[in-house]
Amino acid sequence: MYTDSDIVEAEHAAPVLVDGEALRALPPRRPAEPSARASRIQWDLIAPDRYEVRIGGETAGFIDVVGAVYVVLAGSRYSRAVEIAQTLVWSTATTALDQSRGR
Repeated sequence: MYTDSDIVEAEHAAPVLVDGEALRALPPRRPAEPSARASRIQWDLIAPDRYEVRIGGETAGFIDVVGAVYVVLAGSRYSRAVEIAQTLVWSTATTALDQSRGR
């Protein structure tokens, strides 16, 4: 049973002002160049905002582009992949998938 002292009123957040210059400073949504076919880590665009990443020829996971954020999902099937990282840097996203394979 709750008493009046147990109930906490929700605070109303003040509106957030976004600096347009800060938004323009965010990284591009996609890597500038597709992966080199000779590279161990390769990726292909499989949906408007989703990449499939292969390491050594095997699917290691997926990277979803959500705004300027790369959401990294490890797993060979998208429907069963698990989020392991979020980053603003493409190379950090692919490295996270590479490192997750060693676990």
